[in-house]
Amino acid sequence: MNIKTIASMAGVSVATVSKIINNYTDISEETRQRVLKIMEETGYRPSSSAKTLATKKSNLVGVIFAGKLNVDFSHPFFVDIINVFKKQIGLLGYDLLFFSNEKFLDNGEDYLARSKYFSVDGCIIIAGDEVEKSVFDLDASPIPCIGVDIELTGASSCYIMSDNQKISMKVVEHFYMNGYREMGFIGIERPSLVIKQREEAFIASLKRFSLDVRPEWIVYGKDYAAEDGYQIAKAWIQQGDLPRAIFAATDLLAFGAIRAFKESGLRVPEDIAVIGCDDIEACRYTDPPLTTVKQDKQKIGRLAAMVLFDLMNKQMNTKCIKVEPELVIRTSCGAQQNWNHTRVEG
Repeated sequence: MNIKTIASMAGVSVATVSKIINNYTDISEETRQRVLKIMEETGYRPSSSAKTLATKKSNLVGVIFAGKLNVDFSHPFFVDIINVFKKQIGLLGYDLLFFSNEKFLDNGEDYLARSKYFSVDGCIIIAGDEVEKSVFDLDASPIPCIGVDIELTGASSCYIMSDNQKISMKVVEHFYMNGYREMGFIGIERPSLVIKQREEAFIASLKRFSLDVRPEWIVYGKDYAAEDGYQIAKAWIQQGDLPRAIFAATDLLAFGAIRAFKESGLRVPEDIAVIGCDDIEACRYTDPPLTTVKQDKQKIGRLAAMVLFDLMNKQMNTKCIKVEPELVIRTSCGAQQNWNHTRVEG
């Protein structure tokens, strides 16, 4: 059973059946009901490809974890965002198509060609490191794209990220207000817009309070993993020159640093205070519980879905949306005070 058979049985053209399937209004009600009755009696269901050809819409959204070193499903922050995005975009009538880049990296990745091949209506791009040129070819195309933690500039694109400047400002201000003056920063050495923004704002915030910027206390791991934070903290301990407070650019880096300090007999927060960033679930269960800057994953995920929907319907022309962060105070920072834009957990 196919669309031609339905048209023959109803005594109408294939074009008329296609219009009825896709809810065009220039068909008489009598003809519509006759065709729909035949479809019901025969159990015919139009294929998605037939609908796509008629409406030029596939109701598919491409999901791209960009970069040779991408975050994929191993990163709890981005997994939560994608889960929220999936639910919201699903409510708007779209399915997700995940693009793999592993097979194509050596020969040149082409997201634009595959987006056209599958007729996706839009794409969500999740930032990684060493992003392929093809990502920006897709960004420059007419296909609507929403980026998360990656700056997109295309005419049909927008990007969303937490306000990384405010993240670092809140951390430095909190440390300062609680008497800390010697502060260090742990980031990653690979190019990353997010980490770069946090580092620059960290340094600017130190200068704002007339605090010393010590280059030996601004250090980088190779990755976001806890092991990198552990190795950095061990190196500080061996040098015998430690800051009194540390801002780790991710929670995982903070976990590793805390482990190293505790193994060396240093107490957190009594001897050294630590604040992370992301507020992943494990922060509540570390020893001590980790003070961190919460990125609103629910809001980022829902915004990404809603903005992409508007981009696909040509109702959005904003380029960047920044989401307000929130400092969540637990034990690792050595303070239990409540102040503006701060949530305290016991």
